[in-house]
Amino acid sequence: MNDELDAVLDRIEQQSEEVTLPRGTTARQFLGMVMRGEIDPPPKQINAAKVLIEYEEAKLTAVAMGYFDGTSFAAQLERCIARSEAARQGYVPAPALPPPQHPASELRKPFTLPRRNFR
Repeated sequence: MNDELDAVLDRIEQQSEEVTLPRGTTARQFLGMVMRGEIDPPPKQINAAKVLIEYEEAKLTAVAMGYFDGTSFAAQLERCIARSEAARQGYVPAPALPPPQHPASELRKPFTLPRRNFR
């Protein structure tokens, strides 16, 4: 009778032991094993694997490709750096368009906007 009890206890002990995964197993592979029912880890390990997937694998997103008029990104970056250096030294380029000039008769009138009743 003791032999049978020891055999049952040994079987229960083997089933309750945690499964160790081989080195190099990714979080996605781990979760795949859980979904297939190969292993039954505690919820703490499942949550950790969900978070770890974000760090192990790159996120697939769309990348915009821009083609500039015969200039490369490096050339544009160099121009931007040169403009920044010029601004630091006090040089400010002239505005592209002059401000619009209005006649004096137009400026003497009150500024009218259609009434907006937001009440």
